[in-house]
Formats: sequence, C-alpha cells, structure tokens
Amino acid sequence: MSAPAVQEDAVTGRAPRPAGTARVLLAPITVTPSKPLTPSHLKGLLWTDVMYRASSVLADVTYRYSPTTYHLTEQTLGFWEYLDRTVGDADYSGLSEEQIGQLYVGYRAQEQKAGAGALRPYAQAVEEQGWVHPAGARVLELWTSHYARLGLHDPGLTVHQPPALGAEESVERLAALGFCLDLRACGGPVYLDATRHGLPLRQIVDPHGRPNYLACMMRELLSLAPSFDEVVLLYDRELEADYHLVERVLAASGTRVRRVVLGRVPIDGQVRSARHGGWQGNTVGALLDEAGAQGDQAVLRLGMRLYFIAVLGAGQQQSLRREVLHQSLARAAKLLAPGRAAEAAPVAEVLARHRKDHLHVNPYRLTSSLLARHRPAPARELLEAVYL
Repeated sequence: MSAPAVQEDAVTGRAPRPAGTARVLLAPITVTPSKPLTPSHLKGLLWTDVMYRASSVLADVTYRYSPTTYHLTEQTLGFWEYLDRTVGDADYSGLSEEQIGQLYVGYRAQEQKAGAGALRPYAQAVEEQGWVHPAGARVLELWTSHYARLGLHDPGLTVHQPPALGAEESVERLAALGFCLDLRACGGPVYLDATRHGLPLRQIVDPHGRPNYLACMMRELLSLAPSFDEVVLLYDRELEADYHLVERVLAASGTRVRRVVLGRVPIDGQVRSARHGGWQGNTVGALLDEAGAQGDQAVLRLGMRLYFIAVLGAGQQQSLRREVLHQSLARAAKLLAPGRAAEAAPVAEVLARHRKDHLHVNPYRLTSSLLARHRPAPARELLEAVYL
C-alpha cells in the first residue's frame, strides 16, 4: 500500500512539520515597488532569507512578505496617481527599475501631493480587485529575477496576498486591546496609543482615512501573530520607535516577539534614502551583474551572504566596498571547493547552536561561523539547505 500524499502548506509551499513543532512567523519590513533594490534592501533580504531557510530545518516557519498589504499606503497610491496624471497611459513593460525609480524621485520631489479624493479610486481598486499599477507590477517582475539569481526564497512578490483583517476590523481589534485613540467622529485621525507604557502617540490613519504602513501592518499581524510561538520582526534602525509600538501591541495579544534591527548600508560614508535617488551604479542589479560576471551561481549566492551578513553585520558602520565584496566571493569559492574536510555534525545540530534562547536561527552567528579559521569547511548539505 502506497504512502499517502503529503499536503503542502498554502502559505509556505512546504510540507507541514509534525504536530508539536514550534511555529515561527518571520515578518520583515516590506519594500514598496517604486524604486530599485539597493544594498540596504539587499542586506535585509539576505538576513531574512538565511534566517528563514536555517530556522525551517528546526521549526515550522512562515515567511510573510506581502506587497499587497502595503499598496494602500499614501506613498504607493500617490506615486501611482502621479504616474497616471503626468505620464499617462504608458507602457512600463520595457522600463528598468532605474527608469521607474527616477519617476519616483520626481514624485517625491513634488511639494504638493494629490488629495484623498484622487487616491480613493486607487485604494478601492487595490482592496476590491487586487489591482497593481503597471509600473509596480513591472518592478515586482524585475525583483523576481534578482531573487532567482540570488537563490532567495520568493514569499509571493507577484501574488495577491491581502491582509487578514479589514481596516475597520483592525481598528476595533486595537481598541479591544486598549491601544487605539480614534478621533474620526470629530474629524480627527486614528492613533496607535501606548502612552500608558510611556510611548508617544503615533498616527496611523489620517483625518481623511488614509492609512500609513503601521496601519497596514496591524491589519496583517493582529490576526496572524497569535497563531505562532514566536514572531520575528526585521526592520531598519530608523523605524525603531514604531517597532517598539508594534511589539507592545502584539505582546498584549499574547505573542512572543523578537525584534531584529538592521542598519542600512552607507554609500561613500553616507546613508541615503532611495526616494532621493543617488543609487545609480549601486543597485542590486548592478552588483549582481558585476559580481556574477564569472558565472558561478553558487559562489555568487554564498559570497553575497558572507559579505552582507557576516562582514557588514547588523550595524551600519561600514560603507559598501566592492573590493571586500569580491574578497567574500573568493572566500565563498574556497568554501565550495571540493576536497576540503567538512563539518561532520548533522545539519540540525549545527544550526541549533545558533538559536540561543529563541526559536529562530541567528543569521550573523551562523554565517560568521563559516569564516572561522582552523575549522572544517561547512558541510555541502548545510550550504545547500541555507545558502545556495
């Protein structure tokens, strides 16, 4: 008699683990598809990918990254309205990330933005039809090719993944938890209110009903998070205050939260926001074309992770240095070379060393251990499972 077929999880695409296995939710900050991926974006993506793949050996891990959820923010809807108003019915299918990014820089440079009435039809199309502007769809399409070259797990960049809660439901949920100050009845905004914990009020919905990214995040996480044993939030250092609020809210619903704070990658000593441009020649696409010129896919994938995780670390003290990146690629080639004595311990045992008191595997501790001198080379099985 043949064994029954194993059903795959609809979210993760992997076979479910046995009952009793710890459940972990990875929820990194989501990059809006309006500009090229930069080294700072790549750092966050690689940290999350290694954490996901390594932790999945030991736990049941869900990687939640939904562009759909954040299409409703003003910065995204405003950009789409700006494109339709200034560029018109254009064909974006042949444009590069850089070309669309330049349009975004022009949008952000405008002093006056479209009003709530102009954005309302866009919000309705996103909510009711899962609509994505052709420019955003083109950027997401280009990102999937970067993910494929880097061997990144694709959590559904081009898939319609609406948030679990409606806008009103999430406000009601926040109110039930005691974290909501809703002034809409008198024409005001909605605030995330954790003042009883000594944290300042944070507006999440403006007086015109437009949500910011925190409001969108609440729609996603308030329903998802309680089903997991651990929720890991990965985000930029500049968002520290907001994520303290998120942690407070989720903890109030009984969720165990871990925050992983990552510094951005300076270019020539300066940390720049992609919204202002200045990324020409330093996009992920440019780095991949340069680093992957020799054509060894495994070396490219491992070398990028060695550099952006182990060499740069979680901080932002070091600027992007191409010569050091190429040294990491050379080190990757040595680690992948046949004939070296390899780690004999089982992969799960090796990964478990880098968990400490949490359920997820620490990407920095694991990846920096690959660079330790006078130690056996990592087993090919480990590299295949986590890095390649």
